[in-house]
Amino acid sequence: MCRAMEDMRNQTLKEGMISVAKKMLEDGTITLEKIAEFVGLSVEEVKQLKADRTA
Repeated sequence: MCRAMEDMRNQTLKEGMISVAKKMLEDGTITLEKIAEFVGLSVEEVKQLKADRTA
């Protein structure tokens, strides 16, 4: 049961970081590399978020 709770917590944290990254992308003044560094995602994940946003 502890493993399930930890997985849920990690998923919630990642969703929060994705939300922050999307807001940073909307701002448009921060590089993809800096966004990745600040939120703990890979540059590829941030690029995918950007592509999804413009699709």
